[in-house]
Amino acid sequence: MASEHVRSYFQTLQYEEHILTFSEQTATVAQAANALQVIPARIAKTLSFYAADGTAFLVVAAGDAKIDNAAFKAAFQVKAKMLSSDDVLSYTGHPIGGVCPFALATNMPVFLDISLKRFQTVFPACGTANSAIELTCSELEQFSDAKDWVNVCKAWDAELK
Repeated sequence: MASEHVRSYFQTLQYEEHILTFSEQTATVAQAANALQVIPARIAKTLSFYAADGTAFLVVAAGDAKIDNAAFKAAFQVKAKMLSSDDVLSYTGHPIGGVCPFALATNMPVFLDISLKRFQTVFPACGTANSAIELTCSELEQFSDAKDWVNVCKAWDAELK
């Protein structure tokens, strides 16, 4: 179901043919990097969090980045608390392992972490645990309707290309 919504979304953008589907699982950064034959940092992982008002939002970050709790709290005025697995599906419409910032079930804000900007292209999931799409950061920003770029991650190598 989620993959159909994402596929339909990209079809309206005339970008459906760019969706990659794999026979193996791509649910984790390591699995996706292996299937795509790229470094793990180029996997654009979509993380879901509770907002201060009880709603939710997404942060898309590089595969090698980790949430910096202090920076996260400063940016969003809330402690970083990830959604429960049930809430992930109800808010995003996508199962864990396939969560992406496209064709969302609810109108939740999407933020992109600057850890992604060091790459020409990155690979977010497409609604399933065995799909991805290669996008430039500009395309990711446009197609996800991102609200803003944020700096809420740590442990990534800014010099890595």
